[in-house]
Amino acid sequence: MASSGDERAAAVRVIGGWASHYAIRVYVALKLKGVEYEFLQEVVGNKSELLLKSNPVYKKIPVLLHHGKAIPESMIILQYIDEVWASNGPAILPADPYARAIQRFWAQYTDDKIAPASLVLRGVTNGGKDEAAAQVSNALQHLEEAFVKCSQGKPYFSGENIGFLDLVLGSHLGWLKAAAKIAGVRVLDEAKFPELTAWADRFYTHHAVKDVMPETDRLVEFNAYLIEVLKAKASN
Repeated sequence: MASSGDERAAAVRVIGGWASHYAIRVYVALKLKGVEYEFLQEVVGNKSELLLKSNPVYKKIPVLLHHGKAIPESMIILQYIDEVWASNGPAILPADPYARAIQRFWAQYTDDKIAPASLVLRGVTNGGKDEAAAQVSNALQHLEEAFVKCSQGKPYFSGENIGFLDLVLGSHLGWLKAAAKIAGVRVLDEAKFPELTAWADRFYTHHAVKDVMPETDRLVEFNAYLIEVLKAKASN
């Protein structure tokens, strides 16, 4: 990936978007590690030259710029942050290889199942809303069970502190709430998912999360704007 030669730039910068769940997990990880960073907001529908230069393969946010070196893809960025700032705060990934592999598995499962279904519920992509709601519910049921096994009675998937899987699933919470409001469906139902609901409340109120997680109504408004931008782009 390309490097930026601007010596005046901050040591750590994030090319992202305030509403992007993929970017939100990066912001929270940096805050957990106590790393100061500069936020570079991308404009929807108008990718910056810096983004295209920094992530020429996927051309997507987020991208972490560390001393000008670009690291794309949110899960890779999380692991990079954990390794580079290993001595800063709690580890993001567990030390045990098996526990680390399990968290990676469920993190990938979360993005594979929840992200596309959320887009359908929000009306961003085509598909049946009932099927999408069922897919989210099924995924949350698996994650409810995974939480019990991973947390072992502690507050987070990673134990006493927010970790890798917490960051990945937690970053979806804002859009899951927005999707539920847009589609008129119940998503994170306390009766069905008591452990996840309690975990979500803890995640939302964590000091590293509460300032970067967008409010539901703001996401709903942004979703309407995003749909209009996509429609305009498709008609050109």
